[in-house]
Amino acid sequence: MNLLIGISLAFTLFAFLFLIRAVRCTRRGRILRAGGSGLSGVVSAVLAGAALLLAFNYYSYSRLVSEKVISSIQFRQIAPDEYEARLMISGERDRFYRLRGDEWQLDARLINWKPPATVLGLDPIYRLERLSGRFSDIDRERTAARSVHALSPEPFLDVWTIATQFPLAAPGVDAYYGTATYVPMADGARFDVSLSRDALIARPINDAARAAVGRWGTVPE
Repeated sequence: MNLLIGISLAFTLFAFLFLIRAVRCTRRGRILRAGGSGLSGVVSAVLAGAALLLAFNYYSYSRLVSEKVISSIQFRQIAPDEYEARLMISGERDRFYRLRGDEWQLDARLINWKPPATVLGLDPIYRLERLSGRFSDIDRERTAARSVHALSPEPFLDVWTIATQFPLAAPGVDAYYGTATYVPMADGARFDVSLSRDALIARPINDAARAAVGRWGTVPE
């Protein structure tokens, strides 16, 4: 991140110097040189902005070096088909959400890089996006009230949005996609959520969670 900020400051300085030269050349009637300096200043300003955008997103997203546990989640049933979810993320205060349904789903955004961004040593970055409850029964899923919670604020400048809407403006983005995992909810169940370079993985870590996963998909008698 410090490297990206340094690059942004360097190109900002270049843009300022080219602007001064363009003004001087214009005053002296050297229009061709003024145009060249002006164009160089614009290019430098664009590169400075791109580096600053990457630095900002590197701060608002989290780095992904290899598969790692990014959160844990535990459930307490408070009513039929309604649970309190305790979301635990390292370095943050625990968050509590109410979810309706018999399954829970966690969504994340994942961004991978390609040249020229990879020459800066950038790792893939991710951001948890939303936590929601869902019903395994499709008819109930269509008609029941939804429970969806945003997990991260939308940044003012987001490389994800730029890559989606203006792909030519994000040449260093190799892949940007959403990934999700969903498994059943149960009273007392606890799961660890891991993220690899291409997928979220929820793993049961106590007996209540393992029992819920073991019953998953079975038809009640």
